[in-house]
Amino acid sequence: MPLTRFKKKTPANILSRTKVFIISTLLLIVFYIPIAQSATVTELKNRIEDKNKEIEKIEAEIKEYEKQIANNSSKSKTLKVEIERLELTRKKLLSEITLTERKINESSVTITKLAEEINKKEKNIATLRDSMAEIMRVLDEEGSPSLLEITLKENRFSDFFNAFEEIESFDEKIQTKLAELRSLRKILDSEKETEETEKKNFENYKSQLSDQKKLTEFTKKTTNSLLKNTQNQETVYKKLLTEQLNKKNELEKEIADYESQIKVIIDPSTLPLTGQGILSWPLDKVVITQYFGNTAFATKNAQIYNGKGHNGIDLGISEGTIVKSAAKGVVVGTGDTDKACMGASYGKWVLVEHLNGLSTLYAHLSIIKTQAGAKLERGDSLGYSGSTGYSTGPHLHFTVYASKGVSIQSLKSKVRGCGVYILPVASQSSYLNPLSYL
Repeated sequence: MPLTRFKKKTPANILSRTKVFIISTLLLIVFYIPIAQSATVTELKNRIEDKNKEIEKIEAEIKEYEKQIANNSSKSKTLKVEIERLELTRKKLLSEITLTERKINESSVTITKLAEEINKKEKNIATLRDSMAEIMRVLDEEGSPSLLEITLKENRFSDFFNAFEEIESFDEKIQTKLAELRSLRKILDSEKETEETEKKNFENYKSQLSDQKKLTEFTKKTTNSLLKNTQNQETVYKKLLTEQLNKKNELEKEIADYESQIKVIIDPSTLPLTGQGILSWPLDKVVITQYFGNTAFATKNAQIYNGKGHNGIDLGISEGTIVKSAAKGVVVGTGDTDKACMGASYGKWVLVEHLNGLSTLYAHLSIIKTQAGAKLERGDSLGYSGSTGYSTGPHLHFTVYASKGVSIQSLKSKVRGCGVYILPVASQSSYLNPLSYL
């Protein structure tokens, strides 16, 4: 604000020597306050980049384990192959734990550094603000003389020019400092935003670490249980696989019979247009291992799908990978069919209803991180991939329904050894090809 805009409250006169001294002193104070540059965030990024070499090394280990797991999954399923897969999974999870611990440590250092810088800047802003306010008050009380007033007041031209330059100098310095104050405020706001983001990352990393430790322990228990149940003998393992497949077939038949009785007419006009990318992929890395409908695998293995084809798509991924919601929606329900019938159906699953007439199912999860009624945004984490239920290897089963035709039901199974299982069921007309909406 130019000084000539201050309203006079006293008779016109040139700034008194006392006032000049006060203003000069205040300006001297504010000029010695260093205006922090936006280097803090840059320095932190550079520091993180230095640490990225360590992180990249761990990530390379994880990728190698994932590659080995993928190669393992392509082999015929034997006890030896399954034990190898579980051991590779455990090693991969341990590497992920190390990686997450590094990220937690780095995030903690970053938050501490940002907090220190923010505190320093807030103090500088307070000092600048108070000093500038005092300058304004002094000038406002004194009254800002006009050019004519200065001319009439001063007897000599040299005094006139000195007084005019003095006022003009104050004006320039104040304007410069106000600009710096605004710049400092922008830097502070940016660093506060970065700090908030980092705090969220920190909490996410801690949650991931806890989950990864649970998954590692679960994998270890699965290995021990498998060795115990098979007595480390291939023939016993093959027998268990056969029994599991038989249960799966019987259970699927029960579900198919139940679904055949559901008569729901789906009006295509109530569904989103296909080919529009309405849904996003539930995984960051996408490898389709089984398509929708009567694929070659479904046709070759009709006993698995009861001749009705595959009701979703399978995405190959190692255990412990974050699974994300394909769109904004509400969790209709979650469940675990293994509690009623081990290794015979979806295992751990999550059903989400979206706002566009579609619902999505995420199955064979290792950990569920949401609950019925939870509101999800597109890309929100809802669990981790796994190999629960009937699964020939770790993967994510992803189904898309017309919301009108799907619901969660409790069905009492007649299959020997199975109880009441809870899972989504739908009319055959309600199953949609996920690739039409991804």
